[in-house]
Amino acid sequence: MTATIERGSATAPVTPATPPPTPVRKPGKKPTSFLGSSNGKKVVMAVTGAIMISFLVLHMLGNLKIFAGRESFNEYAHWLRTLLEPFVPYRTVLTLLEIGLVAAVVLHMWAAISLARRAHKARPVKYVAKKSKATGYATHIMRWGGVTIVIFLVWHLLDLTFGVVNPKGFDSLPADRMIAGFDPSRWWVTLFYVVAVVMVGLHLRHGVWSMFQTLGLAAKRYQVLKAAAALLSAVLVVGFLAPPLAIMIGIVK
Repeated sequence: MTATIERGSATAPVTPATPPPTPVRKPGKKPTSFLGSSNGKKVVMAVTGAIMISFLVLHMLGNLKIFAGRESFNEYAHWLRTLLEPFVPYRTVLTLLEIGLVAAVVLHMWAAISLARRAHKARPVKYVAKKSKATGYATHIMRWGGVTIVIFLVWHLLDLTFGVVNPKGFDSLPADRMIAGFDPSRWWVTLFYVVAVVMVGLHLRHGVWSMFQTLGLAAKRYQVLKAAAALLSAVLVVGFLAPPLAIMIGIVK
């Protein structure tokens, strides 16, 4: 007698795999753009900082022309206003450079303020442990130094560029405005200038070092780049302070 063995299906039916759920985006939230990210803002600060450093170096070299005499300084100022003339109208290039510089300053401030607000939101409760003195020092320098620099820039433009608060007025020659602006009788202007330039130097030293960090260069040549940031700041401070102090003590008349 042969037994019949009933066999079931060789394999069980396969259930189709369930696709993973589609992530639901929260309403009102958009993907963060590059400029909206912290890295993007740091890059903006680095690029605009490099633009402002270039301007400072050129501006310092131009100011030192006063030691070559009034005529040399006035010729330099005239040359700035006649760049690419007659291909473009008088003062066109200088005006475009000034607009670019203002845009760099505004973007630099926007990035700095945005990063500061983001950092504050990330840690609304203060750390229990005290910050290091170096970190606190750098923060105060960058914050109050930036405010001092902006106030100084407004005064500097009103004084030596537009002549609004300058004893010689707008129609005078650039060398006459500079010498009158730092006359010994206006010692308080020179003092304000000295304080502002020193703050620029401190701000610059920390800013240049931060720029190296943002660009990923700090880790490779730490000591060299830190020394370069300090040296650049010192050279700019001395170069900017030399003309007004020379006028103040009567070396340049």
